[in-house]
Amino acid sequence: MADSASQLSVISKQTLKRLPDYLNYLNSINKDDSDYISAPTIAKAMRLNDVQVRKDLASVCTSAGKPKKGFLISELIKSISSFLGYGNANEAVLVGTGQLGRALLSYNGFEDYGMKIVAAFDKLPVSSTINNKPVLTMDKLEDLCHRMHIHIGIITVPGPAAQEVCDRLVQSGILAVWNFAPVHLKVPEHILVQNENMAVSLAFLSKHLKKSIDKQP
Repeated sequence: MADSASQLSVISKQTLKRLPDYLNYLNSINKDDSDYISAPTIAKAMRLNDVQVRKDLASVCTSAGKPKKGFLISELIKSISSFLGYGNANEAVLVGTGQLGRALLSYNGFEDYGMKIVAAFDKLPVSSTINNKPVLTMDKLEDLCHRMHIHIGIITVPGPAAQEVCDRLVQSGILAVWNFAPVHLKVPEHILVQNENMAVSLAFLSKHLKKSIDKQP
């Protein structure tokens, strides 16, 4: 398989969004039934076009599959996981231990996807640990990030405080920011920001729901 960094430059964003869904589906099926799976089977289960599925899988897997058998499931899982970097755990810090921050800290599934939250920070921590992860004051942020070579920062603070927190993370050596605050962050060109805007997601759901209701007799 080609180097993941070079592949990221040519793979579409839509394909990249679908890859974790493929992985979740492949991990959920009963491997005792068969060692192989076809693109049409995946497409039918996930309600996708089988041509699109073949193109997506071909972008990350060197094997084109065997005639009448399809793809070897274990190889697909390995190829997609490797491409997404799930085999190389990345350590992260989280800033903001309100309800959302505490929920993310309590979720143990991140490590399955290659990310481990090693510590949380807040201006006034209400506890010293959450889910066995230390919660520290903001004055310790830069030192810990530099000392542990942390490159991922998760922002779960209220909107008005998000930019200041983001600036602190960048100064601490963070290269990627997962932003849950409902604001647009200004960062240097080399910093990657992934926004999780719940209002936008809700708008999509509401729009789809309205269309479905309007179609009903």
